[in-house]
Order: sequence, then C-alpha cells, then structure tokens
Amino acid sequence: MKILFVGDIVGNPGRRIFHDVVQKLKETNQVQLVIANGENAAGGNGITVPIAQELTQAGADVITLGDHTWGQRELEGSIGTAKNLIRPANYQPNNPGQGWVQVQTPIGPFIVVNLQGQVFMNPVDNPFHAVDSLLQKLPRNVPILVDFHAEASSEKIGMGYYLDGRVAVVVGTHTHTQTNDAQILPKGTAYISDLGMTGAAYSVLGREVEPVLKKFTTGIPAKFEVAKGPCKLEGAIVEFDRLSGKAVSITPYRYQEGG
Repeated sequence: MKILFVGDIVGNPGRRIFHDVVQKLKETNQVQLVIANGENAAGGNGITVPIAQELTQAGADVITLGDHTWGQRELEGSIGTAKNLIRPANYQPNNPGQGWVQVQTPIGPFIVVNLQGQVFMNPVDNPFHAVDSLLQKLPRNVPILVDFHAEASSEKIGMGYYLDGRVAVVVGTHTHTQTNDAQILPKGTAYISDLGMTGAAYSVLGREVEPVLKKFTTGIPAKFEVAKGPCKLEGAIVEFDRLSGKAVSITPYRYQEGG
C-alpha cells in the first residue's frame, strides 16, 4: 500500500501536471491513495469547490489547505459541500469546514488531519494543543496522516517528534521547497519537513521570476503572477505494511517535465 503526498499545487500549471502525473501513477497502481495540498490551486491563492472537484477527478482522494484557505472568498460558503476538502483543524471553532476526514483504502480506513503552524504565520490556535485535543476524539485503531502547513522548519520538526508514535505520518507543506530529511522517526512515524511544490519548475515558488526580483531589488510592490513553462510535481511516497498498517518507508518524489 503506497500513499502519495503532493506538495502545494500552484495555479493552473500545477493542476495540469497534477492531472498528468497522478492519473498515470494510479492507472499503473504505483500509488493507491493521493493526498494533495491545494491551498494555492486557484491562481496561486486559495481554492474553489470547482477546482477541488477538478483535482478530485484527477486523482486526489483528500485535499488539504493552509494559510491561504480563505484566499477565494466564495469558499467560505461552499467548503462544506466538498467532503474531501479539509482546512487546518486549529482554526477558530466558528470557521466553516472541517480539519480532518476519514477515507477508505485497500487496507482499511485512514484519517487525514490538517494543521497550520504559528511561527511567521497568520494567527491561529496552538497546533500542538489542537492536535492533542483532536487525537482524544479520533478512533485509536485508524492510522492518522498529518499535513502540517508551517513556515519554520523547527516548528515542523518539533511537531514530528511531538506526534512520533502517535500518528503514522507527518508531512510539512508551505515553503514550496522539498527538503532532504525524509525518515522514519524513532517511534515509527514517517516524516519529511516539506514536500515541495507542484507547478512551474523555473519560477520563484511558482511565481514569475522578474516581479519577485523587482520587489527584492527595489522594494516596490509588484503583482506576483503564476509562472508558466515546464512544470514539476514534488511530494513523497509513504509505503505501509498491509498487516500492521504502519509506515515502513518514506521516499521523496519528484517528476519534472523535460528533466
């Protein structure tokens, strides 16, 4: 049983390569479950229910979000209609949507949880306290997969160790840069600090290079358009033992057009 976790999908280029790569992986049975972060899927800022449905048809079993969850205002009134679309569980309780979902797989159910970090991020409830409270309510015999959408690597690594042995997988998203620390932690949890990005390969985090450089070199605000050109899909594949339901390996995954 192999699960593909896909890093932040950025705009239409990211959605296109997600469709192309994931459909092939599923058709050839190389992966049996796909969890994708879609918080930049709508023009690089947020997501809509129609785009979530598009990603679902392309092979996403669960779509997680992050600090751009409400980037598209229409999502506030419609997020509840997309059952496989979750936002961070440590948002204020009066936020619409849900922070976790259970999905069925060939080896049984899995639970996917979404969290957002606090360091260098917009204000949210403490993710460590939130996940403690959530774990008390979730079924104990179902493997739990966590997407921790956070900026600081220290906070992500801390969450990995905090949940080691209590959940099956902790993956980081948000920085759009794939890290080289995929590992099984001492108590058995599969971990990577950041999955990377799915979008234009030659870009600054999925955006056109020149406007970003203008901002860096002049300080003058510029509109950061989603970049075009050859694309890449980044993430990680976690393999599970069918009998124990535990992660036995985690391997970074990257596909790049023309490379």
